[in-house]
Amino acid sequence: MTLTLTAPQTEAQTEATVPTLAPREQEALRHIAAGCTYLQAARQMGLSKHTVDAYLRRIRAKLNINTTAEMTRLAISMGL
Repeated sequence: MTLTLTAPQTEAQTEATVPTLAPREQEALRHIAAGCTYLQAARQMGLSKHTVDAYLRRIRAKLNINTTAEMTRLAISMGL
């Protein structure tokens, strides 16, 4: 049995591996992280609820995120 130790990633290394989000994806993420529903975010952005849902699905796919809590944590770490 072999044990391999790896150094923890620094924040700079983690940010370098995160795909960039489009401005509208960032805006949708900011609204959801602030506690808005998809419909509330859509109204504030002047979009349909389905478009906001599409942005958030795209974010989840890009970043391999499954929950709203993870998206909120991401938004906070990005300073949104």
